[in-house]
Amino acid sequence: MPDSVSWLQALRTMTASESKARLKGLFNITVTPFMPDGGIDFHGLAESIERLLAMGFDGLLIGGTYGEFATMSAEERATLFRHVVEVVRGRAPTLLCSAHSDPRVALELTQLATGLGGVPMVTPPFVSEVDDEHILAFFKSLAAASSSGLVIYNAPGIGITLSAGLIERLSDMEHIIGLKQGDLSPTVIDQLSNRLGGRIRLFCASDLAFLGPMMAGFDGLSSTNSCALPEVIRASYRAIEAGDARTATRLHKSWFAYRELARRFGQPQTVKAAMNQRGWSGGVVRAPLQSLTHRQREELGEVVDSILAAGKQDRGMPRAAHA
Repeated sequence: MPDSVSWLQALRTMTASESKARLKGLFNITVTPFMPDGGIDFHGLAESIERLLAMGFDGLLIGGTYGEFATMSAEERATLFRHVVEVVRGRAPTLLCSAHSDPRVALELTQLATGLGGVPMVTPPFVSEVDDEHILAFFKSLAAASSSGLVIYNAPGIGITLSAGLIERLSDMEHIIGLKQGDLSPTVIDQLSNRLGGRIRLFCASDLAFLGPMMAGFDGLSSTNSCALPEVIRASYRAIEAGDARTATRLHKSWFAYRELARRFGQPQTVKAAMNQRGWSGGVVRAPLQSLTHRQREELGEVVDSILAAGKQDRGMPRAAHA
């Protein structure tokens, strides 16, 4: 991507096929660092982005469920999009989550994401009694608004899980170029990999259990916990990418104790606490989520220190520095 101001024009004119070609590899799900007064720490966010790009991450995902988009206004999300795109400046593909239960807001954010040169990513509308035909119509209207392509976000956590059959129907739409898949049951992963592989990009939505989908043929991983343990998750992902399943499995096991805490405490708040412990700007979570208690932070700190110390020789990682 060019270094001059032409980077924005290059992104804005990118076709869906060109966007699809860039969507592969290890994407960081960047947490939104909220300050205690409720604002967004844009300086800290920029530092996080620069650190991840310097470490060789292949792309970023901004404002997703673990980016706490549901607690932000449409105006805040638009400001977040603009800030991140200016920081990244075309150096890596950037997924911008434009999901919303109101199709009008989803359309506005999708159009903005496209105009900024990002790739919009959308969940189905999380409203009661929505059916497959409603979902198809919803995605059809948004896909038509994004010449650079649209990524489906199948996020069971919002209360709707897209079936493999419905995802296949959605993938036939023009400008649908990818899927971030949160339902990681083996049968579904098998169906998606064999039916849709090559047609659209397939991303595993969770770093807690990514080895199976990647070995089944998925194109990439979106990782929240790489905000806190970027060296560990990067090393494991690169091993599986290189076909070294033994090393990937060993490295993935090395941070199991952290995963257990993340499942107990909640991922956004655990990630942010671990980042803060390492001297990075994780910020706090917004209500209704609650930041970790003092005791939880102590337990997390011991686990993070242990993981980094054990991997220091293996990966050349620094020991955690508590802030």
